[in-house]
Amino acid sequence: MQSTFTGIEIGKRSLMGHTQALATTGHNLSNANVEGYSRQRVELISADPLYMPQLNREGTPGQVGQGVDVARIGRIRDMILEGRIVGQANGLGYWEARDKYILLAEQVYNEPTELSVRGLMDKFWESWQDLSLNPAEMASRKAVFQRGKTLINGIHTRYNSLKEIGEMVELDISATVKEINTITSGVAALNEQIVKVQAMGDNPNDLLDRRDLLVQKLSGLIDITVDNRDPDEFTIHTGGLHIVQGRIRKTLGTEIDPVNEGYSRVVWEQSAETAYFRGGKMAALIELRDGDIREEIQKLDMMTINFVDMVNDIHRNAWGLNGKTGIDFFVEHPFVNNIAGNYDRNGDGAFDSTYIFRMSGANTLNPEEQIGLRGTLTLSGRTEDVVLEYYPTDTVGDLIQRINTAGAEVVAQLDRAGKLQLKGTPGFVVENPDFVIRHVEDSGQFLVGYAGILNEAGPEGAYDWGQADAVVALRGGETQYTVAPLNHPAGWIEINEALEMDVRSIAAGFGENGRPALPGDGSAALALATLRNQNVMVGNIVSFDEYFADVIAGIGLKGEEAELSLRTEELIMKELNDMKESISGVNIDEELSQMIKFQHGYSAAARFITTIDKMLDTIINRMGV
Repeated sequence: MQSTFTGIEIGKRSLMGHTQALATTGHNLSNANVEGYSRQRVELISADPLYMPQLNREGTPGQVGQGVDVARIGRIRDMILEGRIVGQANGLGYWEARDKYILLAEQVYNEPTELSVRGLMDKFWESWQDLSLNPAEMASRKAVFQRGKTLINGIHTRYNSLKEIGEMVELDISATVKEINTITSGVAALNEQIVKVQAMGDNPNDLLDRRDLLVQKLSGLIDITVDNRDPDEFTIHTGGLHIVQGRIRKTLGTEIDPVNEGYSRVVWEQSAETAYFRGGKMAALIELRDGDIREEIQKLDMMTINFVDMVNDIHRNAWGLNGKTGIDFFVEHPFVNNIAGNYDRNGDGAFDSTYIFRMSGANTLNPEEQIGLRGTLTLSGRTEDVVLEYYPTDTVGDLIQRINTAGAEVVAQLDRAGKLQLKGTPGFVVENPDFVIRHVEDSGQFLVGYAGILNEAGPEGAYDWGQADAVVALRGGETQYTVAPLNHPAGWIEINEALEMDVRSIAAGFGENGRPALPGDGSAALALATLRNQNVMVGNIVSFDEYFADVIAGIGLKGEEAELSLRTEELIMKELNDMKESISGVNIDEELSQMIKFQHGYSAAARFITTIDKMLDTIINRMGV
């Protein structure tokens, strides 16, 4: 039989339920501007009836309701949408980082025209042109020296600017590692708290919001996947590893990488293994530092070392006004002081490598002449050796073009005397040094008897840098070679001090039959001036003008790609966040309407209790004798 005081209990439960609903509404309004907050709703359900269906129901026709209960306080959210946002944050973080630093790199090239390296180089060529017309005048020589010095300063400035960007990226990498560790620490700590709260049967909504926000921020830094199927062990993966598993986390650290110019290597601190990322800000930063910025510096170095090498090649074979010859216009610093290029690469105290930048054949070749030979050239490539065939009907020019477009890190050209030159290019892989020829092999006779570079055909006659005294494979006494330059010639190249002390040493003429050039001989100055328009650069870039056009176009296209990709990612992210906000965000008008609804419910419950109280008062106080 139903109790006389059942109405009081029903009214009390209604008051408690609507009080909780009002408090939750107030909590939503208070957190309306809190990042990552998801609005909450009290789920009200009818209380269990007095008699359950399976029990005996003496004297009661059916179940008797017992009011309302608070089933749970839950977050309003779309799990699928939340997962999509976490995945999208990865791409947004990647392109934000790229756009920022590519823009800085673009600004390096957006110099005023008269101060750009290209403009300074044009003035340098013009000064040689003037000297060729007035080879006996001191003023023309002073102009050559001064414009050469200004050009070198411009190259140094561009190199230093690119290097500073690389240093900025390096600092950003270190800061991002710390940020990742802070976030994973926060997620692990929240995991522990959430499990404890859930074990008590409660819903830790605010803690879950904080964790979701941290996960989204982490996704912007590195590529992650989230696994929350096990409520007791929330897991985050990256690169196939668990970075967070419940309250356990893995931390990242940095180690100095000696083969990468002392830049840091991101590692897992527990195992010291290199950490690899496919997306997010961290992947973009590493790609920028070890890829884009390094490539821009390599292009500048490539231009500089070839420019210097070709100017020196002409200048040292010409005569100055004071009768001196054999003087380099620019000072070149070799990577090693060993005349054979021998170097101790592994640091064990013994020579184990040979660092050679250029090797020149002994024979004069005609680029239009068919070689009449057949064989296979094997040259060092980006990650493995490049093999290319040559045939009897190929001309010298054809084969040179084939070498330069084969993707090898060895390129070819004919020097001023028509002799074949092989040169090393910047290494694609960080472990490979720049401007070092690593392997040259010919199964036939083109590089042996025809060009006069190698002593012997086949593997036994191959030149390979992975040993000391590798130059013995070259044609003894006839193959000219140059030791590889010190790293980053764009940063250290200078004009020969001997020219500053006496500008008359600046060569203008070649002379004849080994005799000094006459005061009116401007043949060498003219040869230097014509380098401006000749096909002198090696590889796919054939001239200095083409180099500058390629560099500007390359960085411009990268900037355009980064900007457009960032805009796309931002639009997608905005749409996703707008959808999330429409579902999980706090709408003040809606919350106020909810507040009014729960307030009326509370008032109705209070009025109900008052009515029941009056009824009980009648029974208790007015019924009697």
